[in-house]
Amino acid sequence: MSTDVLIHRHGLVGHVSLNRPKALHALTLEMCHAISAALSEWEADDAVEAVIIDHAEGRGFCAGGDIAFLRNSALNDGGVSGRKFFHDEYRLNHQLFTFPKPVVAFMDGITMGGGVGLAMPAKYRVATENTRLAMPETGIGLFPDVGGGWYLSRLPGRIGQFLALTGARLDGAECLWAGLVTNYLPSEKLGEAKARIIEHPGRIAGILSELSESPPEARIAGNAERIARHFASDRFEDILASLAADAETPGGEWAAKELATLRTKSPQTCKVALRQLAVSAGLADFADNMAMEYRIASRVLTRPDFAEGVRAVIVDKTNDPQWNPATPEDVTEVLLDEIFAPLPGAEEWTPL
Repeated sequence: MSTDVLIHRHGLVGHVSLNRPKALHALTLEMCHAISAALSEWEADDAVEAVIIDHAEGRGFCAGGDIAFLRNSALNDGGVSGRKFFHDEYRLNHQLFTFPKPVVAFMDGITMGGGVGLAMPAKYRVATENTRLAMPETGIGLFPDVGGGWYLSRLPGRIGQFLALTGARLDGAECLWAGLVTNYLPSEKLGEAKARIIEHPGRIAGILSELSESPPEARIAGNAERIARHFASDRFEDILASLAADAETPGGEWAAKELATLRTKSPQTCKVALRQLAVSAGLADFADNMAMEYRIASRVLTRPDFAEGVRAVIVDKTNDPQWNPATPEDVTEVLLDEIFAPLPGAEEWTPL
C-alpha cells in the first residue's frame, strides 16, 4: 500500500492523512484510489461514524493534482493516462460529496486544485492562519475542475468568477468570510480538535465551535464591491474592458493589478471557466457537474495551452507562456462548444 496517503481507524473515526510532503501532498492516481477504497469500506461499516481528512507532516494541506504526470500524458500518450487520472479523481470528488457520514477536512496550509476538490465536499471545513486556498488553473491552461464549477458558481457577489479567473489566494479569514469553510481554528488547536472528535464523533459541530476563534479581518471584503462590479459579466471581454476603464481613473490601482493578472492567464481557459460556472449554476446534481468537467478536462488536457502553461510556469519557470489562441477574441464560441460537447457514449464520466 502506498505511503503517500496514510489510512487509519481510531475507534469510531476513519482517518485519511495525505503524506507526500516533498510535493506538498499533491494527489497521485494511487492516492485517489487508496482514499476511495477506504471511504467505500467505512461507508459500509456501521462502526465508523465520521471521517477526518488532513495532511501528515510538512506544509499542507494539498497543492493539487500531479501536474507533471498530466503534462507527460498530454505530450506522450495523447492524454490517455491523464484522462484516467481525471476520471478517477472526479469519482473520488463525487464519492466525498455524497458520503453519508460527516467528513471533517483540516485545511491547514496550501489548499489548491485537487486539494480544494478533497476539502470542499466535507461537511466541516476547517481553516487556520496557515490556510491558502486557490484555484490557479487558468495560469497553466487548465480550468477550476474537481467540482470547482459547482462550488465557485454558488458563491455570492461574483467571488467565484473572480477566483476562477485570477487564481487569487485566500487566507483562512477570507475563506470563512466567503463561505468556503465552516470554521476557523488556530493551528495550535488542531491536535485537540482531532482528539476530541475521535473521542466524541457525534459532537463534531460543538467541538469545532468551542475551539473556533474570530479570524482577522478578511482583506477581500474590502474589494467585494469592485469584484461584483467588474466581474459581473459572463463574457471575458466585458470583464477585461471594465477593469481597463477603471484602471485609467484615479484610485484605479486595484483594477490595474487585476487586469495585469488576467492578461497572464490562458484566454481559452478563462472563457472555459466562465462558461463552466454559468452552466454549473443551473445544475441540480453534482454528478452532472462532474460529467461536464470531465468533458472539458478531456479536451483541454491535449490542447496547446496546458503543456505550454506548465512549461512556462512550473518546468522552466520563465512565466512567458505563448497562449494559443493568443487573445480572448480568438477563442470562438465554436471552440468552446467543441470543448463542452458530449463525449462518445462509452467515454462519458460516471460516478462510482
